[in-house]
Amino acid sequence: MRADPYKDRIAIDGKQIPQPEPPVYLVLHKPVGVVTTLDDPDGRRTVADLLRRVRQRVFPVGRLDYQSSGLLLLTNDGELALRLTHPRYHVDKTYRVKVHGCPDDRALARLRRGIRLEDGKTAPARVRIVHQVGRKTWLEMTISEGKNHQIRRMCEAVRLPVDKLQRISIGPLQLGKLPPGESRRLTEPELAKLRRAVALD
Repeated sequence: MRADPYKDRIAIDGKQIPQPEPPVYLVLHKPVGVVTTLDDPDGRRTVADLLRRVRQRVFPVGRLDYQSSGLLLLTNDGELALRLTHPRYHVDKTYRVKVHGCPDDRALARLRRGIRLEDGKTAPARVRIVHQVGRKTWLEMTISEGKNHQIRRMCEAVRLPVDKLQRISIGPLQLGKLPPGESRRLTEPELAKLRRAVALD
């Protein structure tokens, strides 16, 4: 039988199973210099340090490396987290990337076709130049995979070392103007769109 653990009373041999905590969905603007874990053996700041006022235990969905900033989703909804990180659902993630250098058409074409890395070829990325200042270029890049340090490695493969990296969206969810280090709860419309993106509705 199917049951909703948040609405139904579930018991085994007359003993009721405790209800899980209500689902929590948070957007965090992770700053540079914070690790995407709940505990760090090296004593660095973690995303848990930024969520002191959140009573429920939530977990980060995916990762942003230590030197990257931007949108991070945290939740205790395991099914949603699994689908958002599973390659089957192809959830787009968009980044603003500041690189050293001015990409030519050949470099952009390679990124758009996919780059062969040591752990396999990446899927094609969507890439556009936002603006250039001297020898620095801001790119907007969208990928649907989650290889380790993927954006940085793709750019380095075409000789465009990354100076700054910020994630600005996950599927329909946008970072917007949320200040670094701050978090907020998802709105009902945001959650509905996110669930639809991974076929949960």
